Amino acid sequence: MNGRKKARSTPALMIQGTGSNVGKSLIVAGLCRLFANRGLSVRPFKPQNMSNNAAVTADGGEIGRAQALQAMACRVPLSVHMNPVLLKPETDTGAQVIVQGKRFGTMKAREYGKQKSQLLPKVLESFSINTSEADLVIVEGAGSPAEINLRAGDIANMGFAEAADLPVILCADIDRGGVIASVVGTHAVLEPEEQKRIKGFFINRFRGDPTLFDDGMREIEKRTGWQGLGVVPWFADAGKLPAEDALGLSDGLGTGHLKIVVPVISRIANFDDLDPLRLEPDVTLELVQPGDPLPGDANIVLLPGSKSTIDDLAFFRAQGWDTDLKAHHRRGGHILGVCGGYQMLGKTISDPDGIEGTSGIVEGLGLLDVETVLTPEKSTVAVSGTHLPSRARVSGYEIHIGQTSGADCDRPMMQVRDGQPDGAMSADGRVCGTYVHGLFTNDAFRSAFLKSFSASTGFAYDQSIDRILDDLAAHLDETMDIEAILGIARGL
Repeated sequence: MNGRKKARSTPALMIQGTGSNVGKSLIVAGLCRLFANRGLSVRPFKPQNMSNNAAVTADGGEIGRAQALQAMACRVPLSVHMNPVLLKPETDTGAQVIVQGKRFGTMKAREYGKQKSQLLPKVLESFSINTSEADLVIVEGAGSPAEINLRAGDIANMGFAEAADLPVILCADIDRGGVIASVVGTHAVLEPEEQKRIKGFFINRFRGDPTLFDDGMREIEKRTGWQGLGVVPWFADAGKLPAEDALGLSDGLGTGHLKIVVPVISRIANFDDLDPLRLEPDVTLELVQPGDPLPGDANIVLLPGSKSTIDDLAFFRAQGWDTDLKAHHRRGGHILGVCGGYQMLGKTISDPDGIEGTSGIVEGLGLLDVETVLTPEKSTVAVSGTHLPSRARVSGYEIHIGQTSGADCDRPMMQVRDGQPDGAMSADGRVCGTYVHGLFTNDAFRSAFLKSFSASTGFAYDQSIDRILDDLAAHLDETMDIEAILGIARGL
């Protein structure tokens, strides 16, 4: 015997971070594409995610948007088993819990903390399904293993790594500062067995000459005993990839004459609708933060999806945006509401069962002659059809509760699902609403939409994202010890 451990039947490893938003999702996506480009069948996996930016699988399940991007990097269809537990915050203290794609319940944070360990069998079942289909599984942690106050019943970091017997690689973000302390500090608070489970670390988002951190790498290795696996320079095109959560939202990259403004509501959800518009050179996409007015020079105001429509409608009014929106409409401006934004544009929103809180009826913004009734049944379905004004083919997904009806629904925006109408338009066509997310990823629809405002489109969205993933894979190949990482995954 040469002293090496027996190789795993299905190689797998887990990327954990020294904190939230250190770049784990992006690194996993890049590694997925790198190994897929080498001919391996790769699957992404995240035991537990917290995000209101969800994707819908072909069978109508929900997973985190980051895992959808990682699946694209692997060139495989989405599966609910890539993200078996998804937490969708509805309030500051509670969230809807999605298990293997379906709604499990709504829980306060303390209640979920007591029950999450009971979900471990489901998480391990999903992980087993992934390993049975792949040559390699790359797992993403959530937050940080250094959050030892959350260690009891943990299914997101070390608790899962221990249950699945996975080796761990630690990701640290140098752009935040204090990177040596963050890695060494993580080592210091972990239990000895957890320290041993971590086989290496890498430094992410380095600006400048990476060799300048050689001494820092050696110092971390000396203090932790972990292997340094590379210093990853800043990847400039990271901002062009879909953001995982609202913290990653930013204004568009284009500076064109068509100005689209988006009020950033408190429970903004499924905002991947904005991603293609951010990249359009002929579009200026401006995200309006709470407390700021909607700009008077906007051509289009886009009301995004919301996880809690009634609360966000109140939040919208508290910023004075209802007054700004009506002024925009009087000036001849256009308005598009998607999902929760569509519901807000109507005359009323009724919640007879108190699904979002207290039962009752609230007044909407009144810019569409429609009414919405919130119902317990949730629609999560991939759809395809036609945008009726332009006749452009579209595909996307629905993810909402509630049924909307009224006079303006006689002028539907879409025809989907075997000819069924979707959405509504005002008589003059300047106010539109739809339940279909992901419209702007359709190049034909986006082109027709922009052309109606004398703007042009200059790229194919999916092809653009695919190229960026290839560039990201090459970036990691040049800067990380990929052979060592693969060896760790194989248990060598």
